Amino acid sequence: MGFTKIVSFFCLLSLLFFADKLSSHPLCIDSSYPLTLKNPLKFCNYNQSSCCNATQDVHLQKQFQSMNVSDSACASILKSILCARCDQFSGQLFGLDSKTSPVPVLCNSTVSSTSPQSIQSETNFCSKVWDTCQNVSVLNSPFAPSLQGRGGPQLNSKLSNISDMWQSKTDFCNAFGRSSNTESLCFSGDPVTLNTTGIPSTPAGLCLEKIGNGSYLDMVPLTDGSNRAFFSSQEGKIWLATLPKQGSNGVIEVDESSPFLDLSDIVHFDAQFGLMSIAVHPRFTENGRFFASFNCDKTSWPACGGRCACNSDVNCDPSKLPSDNGAQPCQYQSVVAEFTVNGTDSRPTMATSADPTEVRRILTIGLPFTSHHGGQILFGPDGYLYFMMGDGGGGGDPYNFSQNKNSLLGKIVRLDVDNVPSAAERSTLDLWGNYSIPKDNPFINDNQSQSEIWALGLRNPWRCSFDAERPSYFMCADVGQDKYEEVNIITKGGNFGWRVYEGTSLYNPPTSPGGNTSKNSINPIFPVMGYNHSAVNSKEGSASITGGFFYRSLIDPCMYGRYLYADLYGGPIWQGTEFPKDSGKFNTALLPISCATDTPIKCSSVPGSSAPSIGYIFSFGEDLDKDVYVLTSSGVYRVVRPSRCNYTCSKENITHVPTTGLAPSPSQSEGTQLRKDLCRSLVFMLSFFVFLIILNW
Repeated sequence: MGFTKIVSFFCLLSLLFFADKLSSHPLCIDSSYPLTLKNPLKFCNYNQSSCCNATQDVHLQKQFQSMNVSDSACASILKSILCARCDQFSGQLFGLDSKTSPVPVLCNSTVSSTSPQSIQSETNFCSKVWDTCQNVSVLNSPFAPSLQGRGGPQLNSKLSNISDMWQSKTDFCNAFGRSSNTESLCFSGDPVTLNTTGIPSTPAGLCLEKIGNGSYLDMVPLTDGSNRAFFSSQEGKIWLATLPKQGSNGVIEVDESSPFLDLSDIVHFDAQFGLMSIAVHPRFTENGRFFASFNCDKTSWPACGGRCACNSDVNCDPSKLPSDNGAQPCQYQSVVAEFTVNGTDSRPTMATSADPTEVRRILTIGLPFTSHHGGQILFGPDGYLYFMMGDGGGGGDPYNFSQNKNSLLGKIVRLDVDNVPSAAERSTLDLWGNYSIPKDNPFINDNQSQSEIWALGLRNPWRCSFDAERPSYFMCADVGQDKYEEVNIITKGGNFGWRVYEGTSLYNPPTSPGGNTSKNSINPIFPVMGYNHSAVNSKEGSASITGGFFYRSLIDPCMYGRYLYADLYGGPIWQGTEFPKDSGKFNTALLPISCATDTPIKCSSVPGSSAPSIGYIFSFGEDLDKDVYVLTSSGVYRVVRPSRCNYTCSKENITHVPTTGLAPSPSQSEGTQLRKDLCRSLVFMLSFFVFLIILNW
């Protein structure tokens, strides 16, 4: 094995390691979302949302029967403990060892029920388990110390009771219990029912400073540790700008007359077309690679042409599609292309421009209509490129592309742009461009699906992000049709419902030349946040969601851990608070917005109001310090200290980040745990590498 192959092997191991960490938000033990049950489970007491299907329910019933519990009271308790694997929060109830632990974390508290997790009549459930079952013999008891991994004798678990295995109730509850008056979930005998009375209060408001007058569609920070970022316009230009330090009263330093890259000659710019997104390679500081997602017109640029998304794979004939706004089917294309910085400097971050000639055409998709083509690209923590693609337009997704796994429309696509197959291999693999398929993509072995797909059932995703602290939270806003705008936690292989559902409501398309999908044939994942169109007072009379970020900056500690999103037209900004932590349940509220009294650039005001008039909200941005930016038609705004707008935040002068009811502080977060895991992984790989060297020696 040559050195290059060894390095490639270890890189692959690292990518697979990260992919497991971010594949989905772990509500269920198998890191999936709960099922919406069509019929109640027959054995376990779950009838609406559950992590078990009917087959798993039968398996648990057989397991319970094999335990042969003679005492009815203890049998009832053990049944509830077994069935906890079906709870909609089983991934949290069973803790870090959810896939192997036989027992959920039992609520263990002598405090009256003030638990933010649930309304339960018995908070000291662990004590109840001991008192009821301590002298009852159970076959294959789940309470053996060896199974819990806490040491103790290797007992014969085939015939045992709890008091034989544990010396006291204290020892037993130290092993299996957790206080129920924390924000973490624990099991108290019944399906978890969230209590919303302890939700942290909404911050007083969001304080913004205006630091630029430019109108940009996307922002990506440079990965070299500097305070610089790329900004792009819909017309097709990309600038490299310097961001002012927080509190410096500075503005964005950018030379508008000298873009870093100008693609305006090839980008088709119109209301829903243009340069949609940019992404820098995770190793940009070494290789100078970056990527652009844009639209082009093949009638004016022959190199634009690619494969039409209306094709025989999806039983769609482009010659039979009606023209849309004067355009013929697949006249316009969605393109993802790779570029590199100019010059041969070994330090790409020192470059001041890029070569407009494509290094590689990653992907080209011909659009059946002139709307709903998403277009965002971003690299995930796993190093793969994610591409957010809309349903192709046409009003109501008439050809049902979003639910058709043979189509890339209405999907989130995941690509490996570092391992590009040869032309012959691409032809064999039937790829849409120059990339390879990550080995753990969910449909890679499904002959009835496009293997590029990571998730499906989206209408027009507009701005997605990975949480900096918890990579499994892949948040994506999806623009609605007539009634509802939504935010989803994207999961590996997840189906997010469109066009069977709009939000949580069944959707009836006006026309269906491409057929329909039955609601009983899918397990939709419903949005975790969103708003009805009636909530937006827009002069356009419509709504269109703009997704944002979990706020992870220390500048506004009262906003820490809350997800920010907005409406394009109306301009309101919402915050979503997850409570309890890791529950996947969010409470949302509109945020008052003010402009800092000492803002570097004066903000315009809404007539008759003190609120700033910030215009259309195109996108949110995030820099390396996790400060959040709002990119609007009137300029660039940044979230700053609440006191600069005379908002009261009691935590503003506290050096640590609050954790109660919100995401953990950086020192306790999953992001920190991920870094620790990575370090362990790297140590393992380094050790193995040294072993190979010694072996060859």
